[in-house]
Amino acid sequence: MNLFRSEEHIRNWPRFDPDTEEGIIALDDLVKLFSGNYFRRRLDSDWVSRSRDYAREMVATFKEIGKTGPCWRTK
Repeated sequence: MNLFRSEEHIRNWPRFDPDTEEGIIALDDLVKLFSGNYFRRRLDSDWVSRSRDYAREMVATFKEIGKTGPCWRTK
């Protein structure tokens, strides 16, 4: 993972590959994703039994932030 100050900096990076553009994600979207129950509730005693529900929430968050292409699919 590389962190950049802006999308412009990403595109100006000498190693930027336009084929990987789908993988660009804004910091606000990362915060939204990692604030979900899948990550926040990992230390709860019932996390394993509820992990499928949490994973569905995470997939819904991916859709909400517009990350639905092949780069973001698990299978």
